[in-house]
Amino acid sequence: MNIYVSNLSFNVEDEDLREFFAEYGEVTSARVIMDKFTNKSRGFGFVEMADETAAQKAIGELDGGMVEGRAIRVSVAKPREERGGSNGGGGNFGGSGGGNRRSFSGSNSGSRW
Repeated sequence: MNIYVSNLSFNVEDEDLREFFAEYGEVTSARVIMDKFTNKSRGFGFVEMADETAAQKAIGELDGGMVEGRAIRVSVAKPREERGGSNGGGGNFGGSGGGNRRSFSGSNSGSRW
């Protein structure tokens, strides 16, 4: 079962996340999501557990628990297509953008626009 863990301290690493869940059963993977530009934690992660019963117990007991002074949130991870996000169906963003577009001119020091 795939588990979503949020409100993590930015100091929590993959191995820490694995240890939080290991006392409930076999953890097949544990990953804290990192920002691709800063390489710092984004404050959430995912844990995969082999046994669904153990995973449900871990969710029930760890949700709301304190880790490094923060109450973590633990729930069943939703499949990608159910999370919302930016993939699929995009909204009404067509058109040319109108006449209010500014471009970088290089002459205005201190501002890109």
